[in-house]
Amino acid sequence: METPLYIKIREEDNVAIAVEDIQAGTEVLPGIVAAVNIPQAHKIALCDIPEGGRIIRYGVTLGYAVRDIKTGEWINEQMLTLPTPPSLDDMKFAVNLVTDLPEPPVATWEGYRNPNGGYGGTRNILGISTTVQCVTGVLNVAVARMKAELLPKYPNVDDIVPINHAYGCGVAINAPEAKIPIRALRNLAKHPNFGDQLMVVGLGCEKFTVPMLLDEADITPENVIILQEKKGFDDMVNSLMEMAEKKLAILNERKRETLPLSELLIGMQCGGSDAFSGVTANPSAGYAADMLVKGGATVMFSEVTEVRDGVYLLGERCVNEEVGKKLAAEMRWYDHYLEEGEVDRSANPTPGNKKGGLANIVEKAMGSIAKSGTSPIVEVLSPAEKPTKKGLIYAATPASDIVCGPCQLASGIGLQVFMTGRGTPYGLAIAPVIKVCSRNEMKEQWPDLIDINAGPAATGEATIKDIGELLFREIIEVASGRKESFAEKYKLHNDLCIFNPAPIT
Repeated sequence: METPLYIKIREEDNVAIAVEDIQAGTEVLPGIVAAVNIPQAHKIALCDIPEGGRIIRYGVTLGYAVRDIKTGEWINEQMLTLPTPPSLDDMKFAVNLVTDLPEPPVATWEGYRNPNGGYGGTRNILGISTTVQCVTGVLNVAVARMKAELLPKYPNVDDIVPINHAYGCGVAINAPEAKIPIRALRNLAKHPNFGDQLMVVGLGCEKFTVPMLLDEADITPENVIILQEKKGFDDMVNSLMEMAEKKLAILNERKRETLPLSELLIGMQCGGSDAFSGVTANPSAGYAADMLVKGGATVMFSEVTEVRDGVYLLGERCVNEEVGKKLAAEMRWYDHYLEEGEVDRSANPTPGNKKGGLANIVEKAMGSIAKSGTSPIVEVLSPAEKPTKKGLIYAATPASDIVCGPCQLASGIGLQVFMTGRGTPYGLAIAPVIKVCSRNEMKEQWPDLIDINAGPAATGEATIKDIGELLFREIIEVASGRKESFAEKYKLHNDLCIFNPAPIT
């Protein structure tokens, strides 16, 4: 099969992206000849575009030409100005509710039933929460000993994970937005993969106190160790070892059960994106998301700046006005957050995104929202909130991979699907991450880091449906513990960067 030269999304588009590098002089379409070399994933003008004219991809205006552009020219990020963001005041809600979703091939998975009800666990982990970064050094020493001396004795426990973070002291603990990091850490302590076994390490003088982290009933000597109450380093480590062994013995009794898809919560995220992400990897993830939702599962997608320019499309998919207004409110909050920092959404995308053909945040956003599929949006969450509905959920988080990930974990995801075009060895310690790449070259470059290659959708060797079904099965296999993703296999774990928009003192 001959690889196509270009991908055009909508009939009204006046640009297309190069499937592979296009050499100057190549006839891309009848009468359209590349005026210069066009790099892979970058845009070629399909007609003359006058200065100030609209540059259209995905059927939307990416921006306005800064000069006259001739047919066949390469259009890069320096050749267009950013349009005004969509208004949040006149969005329509519940006018595009798609219910005809693809049927999933299975309706169950093998997971750990949540003792508190709700979403099941995909892994069996001893999570050790902390109140302040000051305890990290001691805890890390203790965890290294736990893994060497204790973990082999409890074969049904997958791992021991310290919840180290930079919060806890030197912070404005009573500032209004301090609720976000506090909520995140409280929810992380009770992640479904931890089997309701609480283990907390505090220092003793921090501003983020144990009562802020735990409910009163959970504050017991069996759950909490305060290092300032111990007699030296050896006593600290020995106390941590003793508590951990008791928790490990309980966790070792957990068994996987056959659970309905309604007890599975999946996160969708993308990073290191390119212009293929929105036409291969993200739509494939969206197809898998639709199958999951059809089967009763809950799927969460995020990243405020990466949906802001397509927010009106999401508003149309909100099931009612209440959900739609929450979506608009989260966008307004983030607009204000950026304004206070004297920036706007144009601070995204990254240099790598631009190298991969993404001209600006509008183009990136149009591709980003594709990972949500077509399902109705049943709920909108503030950062690190837990869902109360089942179905497709929008969780408002920063776009930063290493901040979005912990926010989604705090919301309770048991597994994350991560789409990339440029490549990143990102991973999470608390839940497995499945990597999906947007182009064949990425899979060839990183064969032992990319789990699913969506590149064949660009070259015509496969369809979005083909790859979406493949990804769905991969999600079930990894969530059920029958398979490890590459990030999990190699223990590629990023630091937990807790979103803290409140002042640091």
